[in-house]
Amino acid sequence: MTTLIKAKYQEIKPALKQKLGVKNDLALPRLVKVVINTGVGKRREKKTVELTADRLAKITGQKASARGSKKSIATFKVRQGETIGLVVTMRGKQMNGFLDKLINVALPRMRDFRGLDAKAVDDHGNLTLGIREHTIFPETADEDLRDVFGFAITVVTTAGTRARGLELFRALGFPFSK
Repeated sequence: MTTLIKAKYQEIKPALKQKLGVKNDLALPRLVKVVINTGVGKRREKKTVELTADRLAKITGQKASARGSKKSIATFKVRQGETIGLVVTMRGKQMNGFLDKLINVALPRMRDFRGLDAKAVDDHGNLTLGIREHTIFPETADEDLRDVFGFAITVVTTAGTRARGLELFRALGFPFSK
């Protein structure tokens, strides 16, 4: 399953070269990495952070890195160095496998899903989307539903512009709304 995105990219290269007016394969936009971010919010107890990290590890296949606060803020009851978020960065096979699972399994399971918004692609050609419930992934669907969390997925590309990024994502099969 991890080669679907990679095989599709090889398949779309000639059409993408023609559409973008590029002669060299190395000038084509390509996927660089996928970054997943989640905040732990008010659930900063060690047990809850470990549970969230464990579920992210199941979803991505890789251990999440804890991010601490840069400074203390008394209003939010946050101390410097306290874990406030988790980050996972995937490249290569891990990234391709995750994107295959996201496009073909998770997004269709999302409640009231009508496609991704084209506005989710920024001016540099990167796609950022928010997932409200982690339970859309099959690895965590059978677990306890009281600790449901959401996260942001950023797909980083070498596109450089919004139009080139949109062309790449559409050609790879990302389900954008009409």
